[in-house]
Amino acid sequence: MRNIVRHRLFWPALALATLITVNSAARPQFLRVTMRDGELYGALIDILRNSAPLMLVALGMTIVIATRGIDLSVGAVMAVSGAVALTIIDGSSDPNGVGTVLIAVVTAIAVAMVLGVWNGLLVSVFGIQPIIATLVLMLAGRGAALLVTDGFITTVNSEPFAFIASGYLTVLPFAFFISVAAIASIAIVERRTALGMLTEAVGINPEASRLAGVRSRGIIWGAYVLSAVLAGIAGIIYASNIKAADANAAGLLIELYAILAVVLGGTSLQGGTFSLAGTVLGVLIIQTLNSTILFMGIPSAQSPVFFAVVVVVVVVIQSQKVRSWIRALGASGRNRRSAATTEVAS
Repeated sequence: MRNIVRHRLFWPALALATLITVNSAARPQFLRVTMRDGELYGALIDILRNSAPLMLVALGMTIVIATRGIDLSVGAVMAVSGAVALTIIDGSSDPNGVGTVLIAVVTAIAVAMVLGVWNGLLVSVFGIQPIIATLVLMLAGRGAALLVTDGFITTVNSEPFAFIASGYLTVLPFAFFISVAAIASIAIVERRTALGMLTEAVGINPEASRLAGVRSRGIIWGAYVLSAVLAGIAGIIYASNIKAADANAAGLLIELYAILAVVLGGTSLQGGTFSLAGTVLGVLIIQTLNSTILFMGIPSAQSPVFFAVVVVVVVVIQSQKVRSWIRALGASGRNRRSAATTEVAS
């Protein structure tokens, strides 16, 4: 039992289980999943579908943070990606064509990759601090998205494009399968090859890694490219969900939620060791909490305060000092019981 409590995934899993329990007690239909026309519906299914964009961004952020970096531009990359995809579809003679949608999606992801290359160039080659390097694109990216859409909200009516966010593959949402594919791919590459170990080595000590023969520049560069590509896919899902490209609202503050999900999952902002499973739990915690806020009817202007209070409680419970206090209280209680038992026996 002690080893389970000490596991770094214990507290994130406990926080998620607590949120699910509270929601289930407040509204019994929270755990209810129904089948309609061969498709699953319910609050839990909505959480899985709606968490896809944040899941993708948080996975990329995990790898970037593991290299002792940060990426504040993911929201802007989402805006650019959605703007590019919607502009291509809107300007096409066949917006409902699958080929048109594929071209738009591939082009949008390619543009996101170029933006990731730019971030990686600034950080790994020119040695600019990651927070400054990505802040440049964070500010300029939304302006670029507005240029692509001519400052307007571009809307389209394309069934193949709408399928990305709202369609179903077998019985589950297609967006959920996108996030699962991303999780599995990154987990295989990072945990079944030497790349994960090298990424952690770069995050722990970049200079020592370089002297040991690790190509730290390439690893850092690749982390920012991966982060941008995943953010680009997230932007496509977001645009597909609202069937529009909104340069001002797409990915707004998602970089902060992604960083929060990574931290809730137990990955240190100081770089080095990271946990993909912890990030997945962190994203599910945030999405479940968002669902709770909506159910409670908390006004949108007040919801950040409620969200912040809950997050502070979760983070404090996960802190090493609080854990040591809990262990000390547990040990003290065991000692008192042992002393009482000894007195009774004598």
